[in-house]
Amino acid sequence: MEFVHRPVLLTEAVDALQIRPDGIYVDGTLGGGGHSSAICRRLGAGGRLIGIDQDGEAIEAAAGRLETFRTQVTIVRDNYANFAAVLDGLGIGQVDGILLDIGVSSHQIDTAKRGFSYKTDAPLDMRMDQRTSLTARTIVNEYGEMELFRVIRDYGEDSFARNIARHIVRAREKEPIETTGQLVEIIRAAIPAKIQNKGGHPAKKTFQALRIECNHELNVLQDSIDNMIGRLRPGGRLAIITFHSLEDRIVKNRFRENENPCICPPDFPVCVCGRTSRGRVVTRKPIVPSKEEQETNKRAKSSKLRVFERGV
Repeated sequence: MEFVHRPVLLTEAVDALQIRPDGIYVDGTLGGGGHSSAICRRLGAGGRLIGIDQDGEAIEAAAGRLETFRTQVTIVRDNYANFAAVLDGLGIGQVDGILLDIGVSSHQIDTAKRGFSYKTDAPLDMRMDQRTSLTARTIVNEYGEMELFRVIRDYGEDSFARNIARHIVRAREKEPIETTGQLVEIIRAAIPAKIQNKGGHPAKKTFQALRIECNHELNVLQDSIDNMIGRLRPGGRLAIITFHSLEDRIVKNRFRENENPCICPPDFPVCVCGRTSRGRVVTRKPIVPSKEEQETNKRAKSSKLRVFERGV
């Protein structure tokens, strides 16, 4: 299947990086290379792009798309959580900009065998990196009921999390849950019909929760932001696109704390904690897609872009 992914907030994200022709930039979620190709078009002969992605199919697609810029581009298959080691391995200290487009790609959703979608029956997988061992099948069949409840409640924000977890445990006592289709039917049975008729697909939140748990998405994001800001040159920017409130909240809070890390009581006349600002939040409110983009790409509707600039 051809790797197709329409980059969200393309112009807004690339503009936010304020590309310097001779700068060094990192695309930590390379995907199909849409954002990266736009960055490369603004680079001069002395510029460089480091593209990182954990998905082998994305790496292959991006390599083809970025072939024109091969002298400026280095592609590495890894999780962006390891970006510092990637830069160290390439002998790069600080960079001029970093871009993250968080979440699942259109290609991953649309490729049935990957098991991300609740709309097609496929093996329960959901791994963004096929080299890892933890799958959605493992979570569904081996996590305890309370663990499942926690995952669905915290990562899916589903008010029926407890009942869904209970139904999953009961179902797997009869036979293992192997496919997305099986899981969808179990979830349907756990949610009152009148509720299903009002909202979106009943399995949407649980599938989101399983995907996040399977790929440790929120932990990786939480643990990476401070380190990425630390590798920016003065004036360099970190731009992050998120797709749901859990991700956006992490980005908003980490950016705010990097801008104002002081922990002194508000009634102290001067700061004594010694924590100094690392820069400024460029986007007081997140940048959202234009009405036109939302109409032409439904998956862009929930996206938000936030930007942080390293201090001089």
